[in-house]
Amino acid sequence: MAHVHFLKRFGVYTVIAACFIYFFYTLSFSDRPRDNIPANDGKHAEYHQSSELQPEKPETPGWLTHHEEPPKEDAQTEPSHGLKPLEATHEWESVKEGAHKDEQVFFSWGTVTKKYPVDSMVALPTGEPMTLPRIQHDFLDDDEDATAKNIRETRQADVKEQFLKCWTNYRKRAWMQDELQPISGGSSNPFGGWAATLIDAMDTLWIMGFKDEFNSAIPDIEKINFGNTTLDTINLFETNIRYLGGLLSAYELSEEKRLLAKAKEVGEMLYHAFDTPNHMPVVRWNMRAAVAGSTQVASNNMLLAELASFSMEFTRLSQLTDDPKWYDAISRITDLLEEQQMRTKLPGMWPIVVDGEHMDLTQDSQFTLASMSDSAYEYLPKTYALLGGLEPVYKSLYEKAASTAIKHTLYRPMTPEDADILATGSVHSVNGRVTLDPELQHLSCYTGGMFALGGKLFDQTSHVSIGRKLTDTCIWAYKAGPAGIMPEVSHLLKCPNATHCQWDERLYNHAILKDAAKDGEIDPLQGLPTQRLPKGFTSMQDRRYILRPEAIESVFILYRITGEQRWQAAAWDMWTSIQSATDTEFGNAAVMDVSTPSPSKQDSMESFWMAETLKYFYLIFSTPDTISLDDYVFNTEAHPLRISKPSV
Repeated sequence: MAHVHFLKRFGVYTVIAACFIYFFYTLSFSDRPRDNIPANDGKHAEYHQSSELQPEKPETPGWLTHHEEPPKEDAQTEPSHGLKPLEATHEWESVKEGAHKDEQVFFSWGTVTKKYPVDSMVALPTGEPMTLPRIQHDFLDDDEDATAKNIRETRQADVKEQFLKCWTNYRKRAWMQDELQPISGGSSNPFGGWAATLIDAMDTLWIMGFKDEFNSAIPDIEKINFGNTTLDTINLFETNIRYLGGLLSAYELSEEKRLLAKAKEVGEMLYHAFDTPNHMPVVRWNMRAAVAGSTQVASNNMLLAELASFSMEFTRLSQLTDDPKWYDAISRITDLLEEQQMRTKLPGMWPIVVDGEHMDLTQDSQFTLASMSDSAYEYLPKTYALLGGLEPVYKSLYEKAASTAIKHTLYRPMTPEDADILATGSVHSVNGRVTLDPELQHLSCYTGGMFALGGKLFDQTSHVSIGRKLTDTCIWAYKAGPAGIMPEVSHLLKCPNATHCQWDERLYNHAILKDAAKDGEIDPLQGLPTQRLPKGFTSMQDRRYILRPEAIESVFILYRITGEQRWQAAAWDMWTSIQSATDTEFGNAAVMDVSTPSPSKQDSMESFWMAETLKYFYLIFSTPDTISLDDYVFNTEAHPLRISKPSV
């Protein structure tokens, strides 16, 4: 009987112990109050197609044929139910040794067992980095007189003052939340609830000289728990460019090791999304399922930019930590891009939709440099520079892609001024027949800077010229409308002849009617378009401005490359128009319709406003040695990363 009583007591003690363990186990993933989150556009509004519940893959997805953004609710909106604790066997790390039970407990991604460990790692390139061609104009030969300096510094101060207003209100009203709502003063958490604006704005704080604010924010960044999220699935792309990119850049500038430790923590988390049979990433990632040991498979219907926009951040993290696993992870994607680049339906470019599960980049027929593909191309010359020219594959990939894009996606738009400018549209390629859609996206304005940088890096002077003309188109699009701001998505009229193109009112009116009929915007009584169109635009599919940075990004790059003050003048015109339309009591708000002189506002201020847009406006009025393009490359969230250089 004694052994029976012993077993009973042992069973009771076991149950009590199990309950006690479960209580501590759930601390790190306990539910917490969350805001009601509206649909959010994200850095790239296109990155919102869920990979958890995938539709059957058509040759050309419906949202592409209509030039709309993919659905975003699955990936970027808050789940309607409470969070469930992670279920897995793993270790937990406290913030410090001997933490009390009421202190926050952190989840350690480094302790999670991988189902598909990598047997042999691809190492970072070795050897002395190359001396890269000079990127920036030689400003030493340019004398800035007192009047010009005063104008520049006054304009820079105006941008800095607006940043401080946004930052102060974020800190006061939305601290540790992802975003400040600039009209109501509320907050939202569309990017995991990990204080996206805080991390995104850290390097801007440093660059603008707000060192006290920068330093005081670090302890709060250390408290962010990347083992807990407000979302059911996280967008791997957005997490990489905002959080990992932001932390790496903040470390690069300050050399504050606590920020590098936090960057590594984010890197460990992201690395687990690559734990699939073929080591391609799960781009809409259920982190709970991953920790619980569920089998992960890369999506067979992902966007090109979702697959191929990790090279800069992962490369730099491996360089700074001497751990090759992140570089190894992106090397497989780079190898895949190289292997299939000339086998797609538009050889040289990769399609918008790709199959990560079967590692097939050849099936889709839609191609673009713009949304859903953009940063995959943008990162090619930048990763080459980041590696100090030691990995030539990135040069080869860029040159082949650029050659195809120039031939098939670029077009000269017809304008009332007969301007010699270029835009980049989207292409449909089937059985060798290539059809161009003369779309103009605000997001595509990054291409001016990309071609200009690529031209300087690889001694392609024609690319610098192309970059100029692409950037001039975006400046023209800002000036053309009554609000002085470019819309999100529109269409222009492609010139029949790119060399000689004069304004033709008849052709223009015909194009307006054609686009209006296609979009269902014809007045049934008068047979005339119902839309408001600045001269030169044939249609506008999305009239919003959501505080995007791509136009000022390229204007900044062209200024630094050429030294021409006309880019600064264009930047100031853009700034005054944006500030006039978007300024609010607490910050700056997205606007709904830039085809009106005073567009109505939306209660949204994405973190890229302070990370990118304000940073580029500030830098174009800075001295040229401030974040020199010969020392840094910017990731697609405008986080500067240091270029590898030969030792002196």
